[in-house]
Order: sequence, then C-alpha cells, then structure tokens
Amino acid sequence: MMKRKVPADVISDEAQSERKKDKRKRMSIKRKKRASTGTMDEKSGSVSSLASTVTSCESVMSEDENVPDNMLDVTAVLCPPVTPRTSSLSRSTTFFKKPALPLSLLQVSEEDAATPTNSPLPPPPPQTTALDSNTASLPLPPPLAGRAYTVSVALPGSICDNAQSPELRTYLAGQIARALAIFNVDEVVIFNDNPGVKVRGKAFEGVTKKTNANIVLARILQYLETPQYLRKALFPHHPDLKYAGLLNPLDCPHHMRREEKYPFREGVVLKRPTKKGKGSFVDCGIDKEVYIDKELIPGMRVTVRMDNESYNGKFYKGTAVSPDAPRKELGTYWGYRVRLADTFSATFTESSYKEGYDLTIGTSDKGDSVDSVDIRHFKHVLIFLGGLQGLEPAIESDESLKETEPRTLFDYYLNTCPNQGSRTIRTEEALMITLTALRKQLTDNGLD
Repeated sequence: MMKRKVPADVISDEAQSERKKDKRKRMSIKRKKRASTGTMDEKSGSVSSLASTVTSCESVMSEDENVPDNMLDVTAVLCPPVTPRTSSLSRSTTFFKKPALPLSLLQVSEEDAATPTNSPLPPPPPQTTALDSNTASLPLPPPLAGRAYTVSVALPGSICDNAQSPELRTYLAGQIARALAIFNVDEVVIFNDNPGVKVRGKAFEGVTKKTNANIVLARILQYLETPQYLRKALFPHHPDLKYAGLLNPLDCPHHMRREEKYPFREGVVLKRPTKKGKGSFVDCGIDKEVYIDKELIPGMRVTVRMDNESYNGKFYKGTAVSPDAPRKELGTYWGYRVRLADTFSATFTESSYKEGYDLTIGTSDKGDSVDSVDIRHFKHVLIFLGGLQGLEPAIESDESLKETEPRTLFDYYLNTCPNQGSRTIRTEEALMITLTALRKQLTDNGLD
C-alpha cells in the first residue's frame, strides 16, 4: 500500500510558521539586550547626545597639539566596555583612570582670574615649588658690614659612638652641620676624649662600630660644607659618605647656583696646562672656567674674587683670596672649617688664628646660669660642649693638663639650659640650645 504524499504548499506553510516563530524569539532577545545596553530607538536621544559628546571631545583632542602622549582614550572612559564579573582586569583596562585634560583646558585667562566668585570658601594659597638649581636660585642675604670676630665650637667625636647604625651616625653629623651653618659658626674643632684612640693614624676603613668616630664626624662635616659642584672633585667614593645622600643640604651662601653672580665663589684648581708662573684655571661651577693670577696645585680648593665683567668668550678672570675675605669685607657667612685635635688641651694650643682664642666658654649642667652672666668683648670665641658624660671625663683623660677643675680652664662655665626637664641633653640638642642662648650676646660683644 502506497503512502499518501503531503502537498508541498502545506510543508512550506508549516516551515514558514516555524521560521517566523524563531525570528520573533530572536528579535525579542535582541530587544532585551539592546534595552539593557541603552541603544534602543526609544533611548536614542540620550545615547545620541552621549555619542556626540564623545565625538566632539575626540575632535578637540585630535586638534590640540599639547595633548600628552599618554592620554587615555575618551571613548573608553565615557563608554566603558561591559566585562563579566568573573573576568579579571587586564593591564589594558583603563576605564577606572581619570583622563588627563589638555593644557589649553587648564589655562585661565586674566579676566576670569580677576572676576570674583560667590564661593563661600577663601581662595587657595599660592602653591610653591622646589627650586631647580638649573633654572632658579635663592636670593643671597643682603650684604652687611664686614665681620671681623669669629665663633668656634669644640665637641668630642665620641658622640657618634652612641648611634646604633651607620645611617644614624651620618644623620647625627648632618644635624650638627645644620646647627653650625644656621648660627654662622666659623670653625668646628673635634677633639678626642678617649685616650686609647689616636685621631691621626692608619687609613680609615669605613663607618663601623670599631672605627674612629672623630674622623667619621670630621669627614661628613667637611663634605656637607663643600659646595655641591665641587664634591665630585674633592671627595672620591668613601664608605664614610655612603649615606650622605640622606642628609639635608646646608644651602649656605657659598653654595651658589650656576647662574648666580656674586663677588666671590668657591672653586677647585684644574689640571690644565698654563705658562709657568702665569696663573691657574679654576672650576667655579659656572659655564666657563676662571683664570686666576696665582699658580696653585691642581685639586686644591680656593676662594676666588670674581670679575664678572671680564668674560672674553673663553674664560672669566679672578683673583685668589683668603676664605675669610667674604666675611671680613661683606659680612657674608662663608661656611666653617673643620679641625681635628688629638687631645682636649690641643683644642686651645693648636688654634687656627695667630692671636689664639681670647674668650673660652664651657658648658655643663653644673655651671652658672646663662641668664645671669654677661660675657665680655672678644675677637675669637671658643665654645666647648661635652659628650655623653660631659666635659669632665675629657678633661680628666688629658694627661698634659695639670688642672682638672673645669671652672679654672674656661673664662665662663655656663649652664645654657637651666631647669631642664630631662636628665640628659644630647650633644646635638645642647649645640642648638647653647648657640640660641648666646646668640645675642655674641652678636653684641663681637669686635669688628
């Protein structure tokens, strides 16, 4: 028996109806997806405005030449791609970052800046930025009358032994250097208060617990006092200076920038051939070398009186002078010199000045109150500070001293911090306290 054939038009109608049902389902799914992404026709108003904003921003940024290269894609920021919750963010995902604005959009005209606003908050204070040594410079103090008197400070190098690490030792030396520069100290003497240690001996091996603290302190103080542009020539790599980069700069008047003009500058003699007896060339930290009238040893540090108008296209001209010339002629503080003393008594006898020290001041909690003492006039004053145990152990350990009573060794024996609230005052703290307490009397009684 033969099977009955289904008409072709009946099959096509059934298949067509199935296709229509599938199409309606697909359209329904597409509508739901479009409604969730906000791209349906009924929401075309907001989406079109957003798209126009994106287009305008892209056009502005493409025309602006000041746009940085690392600017983010605006389209990716305003219309972030939808990522599944389970997927992890890759390095290329940038829609959480804030886009950088063109420089032209950040500039404010003078008229807008002068227009007052109704904001209840006061205008922010002007921002200050760190000075770049190549583009800006700090103004030097106004020139004063010449200063003839000097201030010297003596302290033991053993204070570095109390530091627990090389970093802390270096920072301690930086604190002392800052105090010396702030109060215009002209000389610092580091004396040895340990009879079993020699200040001058074999080559130093670096900052460790077994090294000579006197030399450590002296080298760091010298390094900080030297202008930055001379340090490479005067200080080779050394273990003592490993952590010198952690220290705050002194920024003294003689630490000048390249473009500054001043009557004096510090320099180092160059190893450059010249005619015998016809002078030397000096690197003073400016764009050209300076020719001085004296023939000096290469590598020597020298103070130069500058002739800023003598530039001939190749070099400047100058004159080698004493390091005390800026202080004596202009009253400008020109840093401190560092001196090592083998014993406590050598601090007095090995003076840097021909006349010696005409005024000595010792400090101790057993001394007289600084508030009740008026010091006399002087030309060269020397102020002593003690170590962990004060000045008494340093005096007793010096065999060349016949007198061990501190009051008989100094012109004044002062307590510069009466009624102290702590049992002990560290040497770096006592230095600041002493110089603060004596500042006015030193200024008033110094002979010019």
